[in-house]
Amino acid sequence: MKVFLTALVFAAVVAVGMAVFLSGIQQPSSVAFTTSGARVGDPGHNLVGPG
Repeated sequence: MKVFLTALVFAAVVAVGMAVFLSGIQQPSSVAFTTSGARVGDPGHNLVGPG
């Protein structure tokens, strides 16, 4: 029983630690999916094709 409780506490500590770590690394979706300087009026002008 003591080993089970120790493993449970360890898993909880690791889960909280990873949650804090990942929240520090990840960008919010509002930042990740915004583009700066996008020109909608000229679609495809920045595509590289053959020739």
